[in-house]
Amino acid sequence: MVFVKAQKSKAYFKRFQVKFKRRREGKTDYRARIRLINQDKNKYNTPKYRFVVRFTNKDVIAQIISASIAGDMVLGAAYSHELPRYGLEVGLTNYAAAYCTGLLLARRVLKTLEMDEEYQGNVEATGEDYSVEPAESRRPFRALLDVGLIRTTTGNRVFGALKGALDGGLDIPHSEKRFAGFKKEDKQLDAEVHRKYVFGGHVANYMKILMEDEPEKYQSHFSEYIKKGIEPDDMEELYKKVHAAIRADPTAVKAQKQPPKKHKRYNLKKLTYEERKAKLIERLNSLNSTAVDEDDDDDE
Repeated sequence: MVFVKAQKSKAYFKRFQVKFKRRREGKTDYRARIRLINQDKNKYNTPKYRFVVRFTNKDVIAQIISASIAGDMVLGAAYSHELPRYGLEVGLTNYAAAYCTGLLLARRVLKTLEMDEEYQGNVEATGEDYSVEPAESRRPFRALLDVGLIRTTTGNRVFGALKGALDGGLDIPHSEKRFAGFKKEDKQLDAEVHRKYVFGGHVANYMKILMEDEPEKYQSHFSEYIKKGIEPDDMEELYKKVHAAIRADPTAVKAQKQPPKKHKRYNLKKLTYEERKAKLIERLNSLNSTAVDEDDDDDE
């Protein structure tokens, strides 16, 4: 038997421990994550779901995710770039759009689980705090809010998405203290202010101010609204139609991918052996034919 000496690298003797990659990149708060995904051992293999909300410059992403050893499993997802299908073509990253995205995800997930008829949620958005009541047959679908690295300030858009999911019929533990319209002095939520945000009233107010004070700035800031013919007074009616359309059909539609374009080839295609052989024979034949023609000319 041959014994191989174990080669211990320099790193083996170091005491320094490298942090997780996503921690080094500043993408994941593992201290918060472990509290969200830790499941009681008497629940056996029952998944623990998270309502994950993330924002990009042009999109709102809402997902229902559970953690497993193999990796995170996505049960359902909704994006604000889907909202044009429901009639909302502009302002896809504001508080009202976040509400619509949360509502879309909630209705989509409940439809997938065949719980949409049993749990209708809050059909009319009033701005008041709402928590779903358990039905007789099945308990409501529960998920925990995962905000990632977002600052949880009062009125943040992430709570707009949360409100949409709550009104859509999901059971998410929460407090009304972070919704837009909560007054710290009175220690209660002003439902009218919150309702204004849900229906884009804060955007409409800003549009009116710019129209009066800075018309040029209004033309540039709200150029897409102007193109679509959306006035400040039309905002509430627009969002009501969007909410109704989402509830009518929340199913996801597969994107139609365009066939790949044929790119222009700049380098020559590599020929096979048979093609090269045929090309050589053709060249030889053409050379022979020209040589014969020249001989005939000389004879004349």
